[in-house]
Amino acid sequence: MEQTHSFREIPFTKMVGTGNDFILIDNRQGLLSGDVSSFVRRVCARRVSVGADGLLLLERSGCADFKMRYFNADGGEAEFWGNGARCIALYAVLNGISGDELSFESRTGLRRAQVNGGTVSISMPDPRDEKLDLYLSGETAAVSFVRVGVPHVVLFVDRVDDVDVVRRGRAIREMDQFRPEGTNVNFVQILEPGLLKVRTYERGVENETYSCGTGVCASALIAHRVHGFESQVKVLTRTGDVLTVSFNPQGGHVEQCTLTGEAQVIYRGIFIFN
Repeated sequence: MEQTHSFREIPFTKMVGTGNDFILIDNRQGLLSGDVSSFVRRVCARRVSVGADGLLLLERSGCADFKMRYFNADGGEAEFWGNGARCIALYAVLNGISGDELSFESRTGLRRAQVNGGTVSISMPDPRDEKLDLYLSGETAAVSFVRVGVPHVVLFVDRVDDVDVVRRGRAIREMDQFRPEGTNVNFVQILEPGLLKVRTYERGVENETYSCGTGVCASALIAHRVHGFESQVKVLTRTGDVLTVSFNPQGGHVEQCTLTGEAQVIYRGIFIFN
């Protein structure tokens, strides 16, 4: 008897924002529903699937151009990802979902974006839970903490290229004081006034990534608070790409933080499942 096989096909787009790579699925027709964590882990696995730092779902919204859902490579849904937000905004413009100026829902609230060619600016969540003098076991100097949609530790170092980002980052990420959600960890070198170099250990990916949008913002905002950096902070990522962080200082806090940088479509494909 002839056997028949049923295959399910899901179109996707692979995108990159200054080294962060994402799988993006237009989910406005409900291709994915329910618990998608196992699907995310499967398709984000490197060498055995497409591979990515995370997966983005573009869904329908009743109050904005679309809704963004973001999942880390481990399958967990995250509050926000700055580079992912820039990628999904570019996708929306390229595919006629929105105009060059747009808004979208996220777990951090309504976010706005502006797309100019391949350069995308995103309004970031306002920083909160700031701590500038946090002492951690094994660290010789005080570090800083701030939440820019997601939690971030910021450490200033003399030479960021000499840091064992995975070892030190994982140790800090797993400290009891950051449980149960954990934290991202940014190692920051001041290259010159207004210019930083940042390397980031990201929870959910559980490794160093080439770039982290929320981490770049956290690093720039802490540089403003601790070292007096003014708005329009340039941040050099591991890929050599530069992101720009703008903000509006208001006394002892910061408002209207914006992240600007390039985003790219790399390729389109179809997942085939049996």
